Amino acid sequence: MMRKTFNFFGYLALTLAFLNCSKDSYQLPEDLIVHDFVWKGLNAYYLYQNDIGNLSDTRFSSDQELNTFLSSYPNYNELFNSLLIPDDIKSTLIEDHATITEPQLRSSFTNGLEFTVFKEQDSDTLLVTALDVLPLSYAATQNITRGDYFFAIVNTTKDTIALRNDNFEDLLINYSQDTLKLVKANYNGIDVTETNEVIALVKKNYTHPAIHLQKVIANGTNTIGYLVYNNDFSTNYINNLNTAFSDFKNQAVNQLILDLRYNIGGGSFAENIAQLSSMITGQFPEETIIKEEWNAKAQTWFLENQPDSLQTKFPTLLNETTPIESLNLTDVYIILNGANFTGSSAIELLINSLKAHINVHVIGNQTAGNNTGAITLYDAIDYDFEGKNETHTVAIQPLVLRFLNDNNETYQNGFTPDIDLCLQEDALNLGVLGEDSDPILNQVLSYIFTGNSVSNNNCNPNNLEYLYHSISSQRETDNGVFIKQDLPNTN
Repeated sequence: MMRKTFNFFGYLALTLAFLNCSKDSYQLPEDLIVHDFVWKGLNAYYLYQNDIGNLSDTRFSSDQELNTFLSSYPNYNELFNSLLIPDDIKSTLIEDHATITEPQLRSSFTNGLEFTVFKEQDSDTLLVTALDVLPLSYAATQNITRGDYFFAIVNTTKDTIALRNDNFEDLLINYSQDTLKLVKANYNGIDVTETNEVIALVKKNYTHPAIHLQKVIANGTNTIGYLVYNNDFSTNYINNLNTAFSDFKNQAVNQLILDLRYNIGGGSFAENIAQLSSMITGQFPEETIIKEEWNAKAQTWFLENQPDSLQTKFPTLLNETTPIESLNLTDVYIILNGANFTGSSAIELLINSLKAHINVHVIGNQTAGNNTGAITLYDAIDYDFEGKNETHTVAIQPLVLRFLNDNNETYQNGFTPDIDLCLQEDALNLGVLGEDSDPILNQVLSYIFTGNSVSNNNCNPNNLEYLYHSISSQRETDNGVFIKQDLPNTN
C-alpha cells in the first residue's frame, strides 16, 4: 500500500496532540501495547467512534491518562468489546493475523446430496427430500433426483432404521461409516409408502463447480440468462463469472435471473461486487457504483486529501489485460440467498449499487439492512500489514463505513422484495432446478413475461415442520463486505 506521512490526528484535532508530542518522553508499557493499538485503531476509524464516550478525542488529556484507562482492562478483548456499540456483531478482534487468509476455492468432503429433513404435522414421521444433486459428485452417479423422498437408513448390520427426531442427526449428518444407505419412499402429502430401493452414497473429497447451473431461456423477445451461483464473490470465481457472462453476451441475453437461493455467502470485497455490477451493466463506464461514508473525522480527511478513494467507479477491466464482459442490461432479477431468502451483506450491496442505474427486482424476503463495510487494521504506522508490530499477532476488523450508491441512498432498513417467497421451498413441490416446473423460477418468469409480481400466499399448505437444511449448515458467517483502502499515518 502507498504510505501516507500526513498526520491524521494532528490535522483533525489539536486535542490529540498529546498522542504525538509526548511519545519521546513517555514509554508505552509493554503490557499495554495491544490495548493501545486497539484503542487508537478504533478511535481513528471505527464507524461509531463519535457515539462511544471512551473513544472521544477529548476523553483523555495525556498518554498517562489514556494508559490508566487501558490498564483497567486486564484483557484487551474486553477492552475491544467495551468500545463497540451494543448491536455491533460484525466488528472482530483477530488473535492471530496469520489466520486472515484470502477465501479458498470451495471444497468439502461430501456424498453430493443436498437435502432437507421435515416432519409431518401431528406425526412422528420424518422424511428427507433431495434438494439438489451436486454435479460430478458421487450422488450424481446414483438414481437420485430433486424431489425424491427417503424415510430410513440401512445401518452396518443391515437393519432398516426409520428416521426420528432423536436420531436423524446421527444417522444422516454425523454418521461415521463410509457409506450412507438411504431407503426411498413415496409421499403425496398424506401417505408415506415405503419402498425397498436403497441408495448407497459415499463421501468423497469434492471441489464445488464455479458455476452451478447456466442456461438461456428464450421466450418471444426475451432472451433470459439464468445463472445459479452458489459460491462466494471473491477473486477465486470472478473470472468464471466473467466467462459465463461472455457466453450470455454471445447469445444476446437481454434479461438476467441471478439465482442465489443455495449461495453460501462468505468473504467478499466491494471491488468484486463492482466487477459483477459491470458484468450486468456495462453502459456506465467511469460512473460511480459505490460511495463510502466513514466516521466524521476520517471522512473529513479523505474528502480533503483522497476524495477519489471514497468512490468506486464501474470498472471495465478485471485486471490489466482482461476486459469485463458486459450485458448492458436495464433489468436484473435476483433470487436472494441466506436463511429464508433474506439475502447477505454482499447481495444487499449489489442491489443498492445497481438500483441507482437500472431496475433491480428482488425475489425473496425482507433483507436485514447490512449497509456497513469493514477493514483489517494491523498494529503499524498506517495500519497496513507491512511494518506491523512484530511483538504480537493481534489485528482488528472494525466496521468503518456505510455504503451508499450514486444517488446517495443507503439501506439500513433493508430491501422489500418485489416477489415474496415462502420461508422454505415446498418439499412437495420442488420441480426441476432450472426448469419452469420449479415454482420459484416459474414465478420469476411469469413476472418477466407479464409484469405482474404475484407472491405465493399459500406457504406450507401441509403444515410440515422443517428440521434441517443441509445447505443452510454450510453457509458461512456473514462478516460483511470488506474494503481495501490506503490509510494515513495516525501516529
